[in-house]
Amino acid sequence: MNEPQAAPSARQHLPDALRGQLSSRFRERFTLSEAVRGHHGHDESHFPDALPDAVIFAESTEEIAEAVQACRAHGVPVIPFGIGSSLEGHVLAVRGGVTLDLTGMNRVLAVHTDDLDAVVQPGVTRKRLNAELHGTGLFFPIDPGADATLGGMAATRASGTNAVRYGTMRDNVLGLTVVLADGRVIRTGGRARKSSAGYDLTRLFVGSEGTLGIITELTLRLYPVPEAISSAVCAFPDVDAAVRTVIQTIQLGIPVARIELVDALTVQAINRYSKTRLRQAPMLFFEFHGSPAGVEEQARTVQDLARDHGGMDFEWATRPEDRSRLWAARHDVYFACLALRPGSRGLTTDVCVPISRLADCIAATRADVEASGLVAPMVGHVGDGNFHLVMLVNPDDPEENARAEALSRRIVLRALEMDGTCSGEHGIGLGKQEFLVAEHGEGAVDVMRALKQALDPDNVMNPGKVLPAPSRTASPA
Repeated sequence: MNEPQAAPSARQHLPDALRGQLSSRFRERFTLSEAVRGHHGHDESHFPDALPDAVIFAESTEEIAEAVQACRAHGVPVIPFGIGSSLEGHVLAVRGGVTLDLTGMNRVLAVHTDDLDAVVQPGVTRKRLNAELHGTGLFFPIDPGADATLGGMAATRASGTNAVRYGTMRDNVLGLTVVLADGRVIRTGGRARKSSAGYDLTRLFVGSEGTLGIITELTLRLYPVPEAISSAVCAFPDVDAAVRTVIQTIQLGIPVARIELVDALTVQAINRYSKTRLRQAPMLFFEFHGSPAGVEEQARTVQDLARDHGGMDFEWATRPEDRSRLWAARHDVYFACLALRPGSRGLTTDVCVPISRLADCIAATRADVEASGLVAPMVGHVGDGNFHLVMLVNPDDPEENARAEALSRRIVLRALEMDGTCSGEHGIGLGKQEFLVAEHGEGAVDVMRALKQALDPDNVMNPGKVLPAPSRTASPA
């Protein structure tokens, strides 16, 4: 894994003319404050902070277009910023430049209940949208854990706990408004549920991590709130038994909404942090959506499967407050894991493999963790073959960090050997660029570079992210 090491000569500083132009245009919403820049040069990743030269708090598509045009004219990078919850360094200003904070663009512009869609600005968070939808009978299901902005979730192609049933952001963004590197504003997609008109530009920008354009408006697919929801937890004698239960559940076509895996160490962290009393053993968290009869049938079928694999303590949570406590504990896992080793930082990695290879991939990963001597809790959205490792390392111990990075590389390369991906949902950012060629091939990555060159020839849109230099390839550790 590669730390962002921008050479001093590569770092941009604002030309006086640009600084004066932006200050005059945005006034108090343009700042050079070190504290504000520090906030915007930091995320939840393990990479060192990289501060922008200035921050603009934007409030409209037109303002973003003006700022982008001005920055491009001076060759100054532009970095979009939501709430900074990314895990691969997406928002770090590794080449300086101007960060555009989009949190002020936080309006739900329209909700079309008959058509099951909503139009929102990029600074709206997923919880805010669902609060706005209260009383409509609809909800937005993509839930990456953090209360991330929807613009950031689209930019990183987020997914999360509900992906096994509702898909990822790729499947739930119908259309976008995007500001390009030259300041042009384009509209992709629309509210129609299908279209054969031209290239699919919406999916080009979903997952582009701010390197091709800045998302300023989204049209999102909504879903009816299920008539009945039931959650459950079940402990297992080992991780393999839990994973086998997941595989059979998926292969039988049971329409479970969420299946989350936590290993025994993670359960220990949850119990300490969230004051729960779960059995300290590998555990699956389930959620079922549908009619009352359908939910009961699904849950009992899964309970029988779990029992066949040694499942224990199958506990139900049907009241909303009980379900909320259960999933709040799951969503707080990252911070619970960090608390296992105070003063540590979390070097995280996530991979995704075909469901038939999941058990083998996790078993080999657990063996690697034991051999490394690292403290590394495991969690996973295993219903779609995705799991995460949080390696807790001393930030001041180079040898320990090197072991963690070597472990991460082994996990990623194994996933690729199993026809998986180097990242199921965290994205590429700074940390996983070297694996793009190994996963997609040099030809496909060259096409990505050509797209970047066509849309951003001056490389001002979040430079240093996603694309590796042409000579970089991944080789075994």
